[in-house]
Amino acid sequence: MLREKGIHLTTVHTKGEVKASIPARKERGQDAAARAFKLVLASLEDSKAEDTVSIDIAGKSALGDYMVVTSGRSSRHVTAICEHLISDLKDEGFGTARVEGLEAGDWVLIDTGDIIVHVFRPEIREFYNLERMWSAPELDGETVH
Repeated sequence: MLREKGIHLTTVHTKGEVKASIPARKERGQDAAARAFKLVLASLEDSKAEDTVSIDIAGKSALGDYMVVTSGRSSRHVTAICEHLISDLKDEGFGTARVEGLEAGDWVLIDTGDIIVHVFRPEIREFYNLERMWSAPELDGETVH
């Protein structure tokens, strides 16, 4: 018999019944996304990331639930922030995130599935200005001509 909070197994042996309990699985869906989001923000703060902005993209995009944009002072700082975040995510059971751009350290994208994290050097961030693009108001179909 399976239960939501923990899995309880009943095994029948020739000499009777033995019950075993397996620990509950980590939450899925919104709970997991919210937990991962808190972890991402804490890890970025711990790594001294600068100008961190979070954008709720749930319902706006199929890419994920949250987008986080932040900066490091140099390529070395960007790389260190990302390596720390990747390690924290893995240590907390969120698996291995997909990572792009870590070698150069100018703009690193970390995709956890629920959260997309962009870590930039300041001048690269200013050039692409992702926050403005994702924070733009939604337009009605009638507004566009």
